[in-house]
Amino acid sequence: MAARYPPSLALSLLCLVAVLLAAATAAAPTVQGVSAERLFDQIEALGELSDTTPPSITRVLYTENDVRARDYVKGLMRDAGLEVREDSVGNIFGRLAGEDDSLAPVVSGSHTDAIPHSGKYDGVLGVLGAIEALRAIRESGVTTRRPLEALMFASEEPTRFGLSCIGSRAMCGRLDPDYLDTLRDENGTAFYEAVTSAGRGGGHENTASILSAALIPAGGIHAFVELHIEQGPLLEQEGLDIGVVTAIAAPASVSFDFLGNGGHAGALLMPYRKDAGLAAAELSLAVESWALGTKAIDTVATTGVLQVYPGAVNSVPRESHVEVDVRDIEEKRRDHVLDMIIKSAEQIADKRQCEMKYRIVNKDPPAPCADDVVAAVQDAADDLGFKSMRMVSRAYHDALFMAQIAPTGMIFVPCKGGVSHRPDEFSSKRDMENGVRTLALAMAKLAGVVEGEAAEGNGQERVVEGKSEL
Repeated sequence: MAARYPPSLALSLLCLVAVLLAAATAAAPTVQGVSAERLFDQIEALGELSDTTPPSITRVLYTENDVRARDYVKGLMRDAGLEVREDSVGNIFGRLAGEDDSLAPVVSGSHTDAIPHSGKYDGVLGVLGAIEALRAIRESGVTTRRPLEALMFASEEPTRFGLSCIGSRAMCGRLDPDYLDTLRDENGTAFYEAVTSAGRGGGHENTASILSAALIPAGGIHAFVELHIEQGPLLEQEGLDIGVVTAIAAPASVSFDFLGNGGHAGALLMPYRKDAGLAAAELSLAVESWALGTKAIDTVATTGVLQVYPGAVNSVPRESHVEVDVRDIEEKRRDHVLDMIIKSAEQIADKRQCEMKYRIVNKDPPAPCADDVVAAVQDAADDLGFKSMRMVSRAYHDALFMAQIAPTGMIFVPCKGGVSHRPDEFSSKRDMENGVRTLALAMAKLAGVVEGEAAEGNGQERVVEGKSEL
């Protein structure tokens, strides 16, 4: 027999159910219209702007194809209904106004520069995906309390000046103008000359004023989320849709130069050689040995550049240049490996009677992601029914530096075979769409949704802000 309740109690229960349903709706605003086809076509079009023939992509900071890529991205931002601006360094912002446009924005973005002979997706997904997310939010009629911004960083790769993340370092005030002025590209071009010749620099008379103009003030960004391909195999191997990043590893890089005596390959006898090439080779093996010696899976070290001079088959190398990259989640362990590599270089130089000098290019701390941003990404993935896992980013990204000025998080999507920095780098339309949908929902949660249309439902629902604010 069905239980009977007094009318007043029944009405109270009905009201409680209504409130709970409304709260659930408020916690999970969604948007419509993310187009994987449009995103794929844009990635293909951007891939044509390359110094090498696609699918091999090379796009270097402030060069002709980099400038063309900037113009293309700004056009996409305008087409998506965003207000576009570019700072003195070349960071490009596309803004979608919020209900209170005076509030600090929620920002998402990445980079479009590409190391020589790499692929189409690294960084590019994060830039074009952010634009697609904001387009979908706007076209769905969703209004957020805070403004939203899509961001293309000036550069992330260290290709031109040997320094990574110039755009985000400048925004965060983590770039010394005097140090930057000492750097040269392979043609001897300085940063100031490169940025101004590319039509950037904002008319500023020196590097210091360029960097000062690009600085984001404290509190200038409410939260930052970067969408990226994983660049590793875990998500694909586990059959998962989304990686919720909880921390970004600490990167460091150091360059070494050895100077020996050189000479004719036949005439300079073995006992009299001071072979700079062998010094470089021996150091490369020491790099591997020190990384493996930690017994920690998170410690990695790479000899990414090894050059010998004069570089002829019949000439004993007189000079060599080596660039080493060391990364770890634990800064102390990373620093120990770096110190041991430098000590090995000194011992090798002494053993082979070569002169040696080294320079630490960067030595950056790890970045834990903000709990509230991680929660927003996790909630978004859960609300959309995606299978996810929490994970660490062992590659550095612009998010590493954005974490120094704003609560930061990252979203990973699978890439085929875990391949990256190669022409066969690939992420499927489905995986990219899942990432953009997660990004759009996470940004809406972080910005505070005022009203909009529920994408997964059959009607319109008003969403009250509050639970989605940091």
